[in-house]
Amino acid sequence: MTKAVLGIVGGSGIYDLPGLQNVREERVASPWGEPSGALRIGDIDGLPVVFLPRHDKGHRLSPSDINYRANIDALKRAGVTDLVSLSACGSFREDMPPGTFVLVDQFVDRTHKRESSFFGRGLVAHVSMAHPVAPRLRARIAEAALKEGIEPKLGGTYVCMEGPQFSTYAESMTYKQLGYSVIGMTNMPEAKLAREAEISYATVAMVTDFDCWHPDHDAVTVADIVAVLFDNADRAKRLVSRLARDFPREHEPCPIGSDRALDSALITQPEARDPELMKKLDAVAGRVLKV
Repeated sequence: MTKAVLGIVGGSGIYDLPGLQNVREERVASPWGEPSGALRIGDIDGLPVVFLPRHDKGHRLSPSDINYRANIDALKRAGVTDLVSLSACGSFREDMPPGTFVLVDQFVDRTHKRESSFFGRGLVAHVSMAHPVAPRLRARIAEAALKEGIEPKLGGTYVCMEGPQFSTYAESMTYKQLGYSVIGMTNMPEAKLAREAEISYATVAMVTDFDCWHPDHDAVTVADIVAVLFDNADRAKRLVSRLARDFPREHEPCPIGSDRALDSALITQPEARDPELMKKLDAVAGRVLKV
């Protein structure tokens, strides 16, 4: 059995997790470049927990400047088996007002400036993204939320835009009419890379505003968002601490195989594989490449 290691990626407002003990900070070198920041590593009731501030301390990095490949690679090297993304977002639905926690089950990727795969020329792989969220992990998050008095919305589609600007009114109305639930700037290609790294992934999309489609939110400002963000962060920290306390100490196999995504994904024949790319994949794909 594989020991469970719970990873958390989110804003710096989540930095001080209640109950986190034996804390140390560690900078993990990655062949994919510089991760967002040092990993904050500790344990909650004996469960190893690894937190990565997605935008670095002080929110230094915009969504487009984050090195998502280095982040996921660093988390994999730290042993993370299950990754929870805590993400601020806007809402397209009246029944998901500011303050709502949405446990999404689908993504739409509208980014265009980001490296979205560990694989490519010299070693091609195609992982399934039909079901991008690990259902067992999402269910455990839902249980933890309810125990903390937080009633999450189950299911929904998160559309990831490039940013850093907010949506135009036409974009916002288009996404609403397409039936999407929330919009954010960070979960893609993060979810894709987690799948390639065989890390079970789930998102807590924390609503800060209604985006600009709503007549009362037609000019979203940072000040408006930050006020809700702080309250969301306090509840998110309670949720994560509860999740860690109740989390199984052995990694539970993912029922959709997100933790075995590379079993049938590699298409490049062994003799044609690029040795240098294989070296860079030692953490992400070492299980199947035997590097």
